[in-house]
Amino acid sequence: MVSFDLDKQTGILILRPSGPLAAGDFTQVAAAVDPFIESHGKLKAFVIEAAHFPGWENFGAAVQHMRFIRDHHKHVAKIAIVTDSPLGSVAEHLGSHFVAAEVRHFPPSQAAEARAWAAA
Repeated sequence: MVSFDLDKQTGILILRPSGPLAAGDFTQVAAAVDPFIESHGKLKAFVIEAAHFPGWENFGAAVQHMRFIRDHHKHVAKIAIVTDSPLGSVAEHLGSHFVAAEVRHFPPSQAAEARAWAAA
């Protein structure tokens, strides 16, 4: 399950996973961001705020997540990952090899800095 807010003024999408991710989560996020990308060319940033990575509801959700990344990573300039999870650092290092966006990991105590970096 993921909640999200798209700030159309800044082009920043804030994602807040709160439970195992479902395939429908990515459909909902895509429905919100695709029209923005179509009219503006790209998003400035994704800010992912998660205490830990919640995993996926099932294999289909994991596949849908990979499709979402494949279809959207070239349309996002930055990805800020705000988490205490060790996966945040792993995602920062691996992300540079697999996505076009610049990826940075921030601890939750630096959530404001993450948003400022995303907006810069």
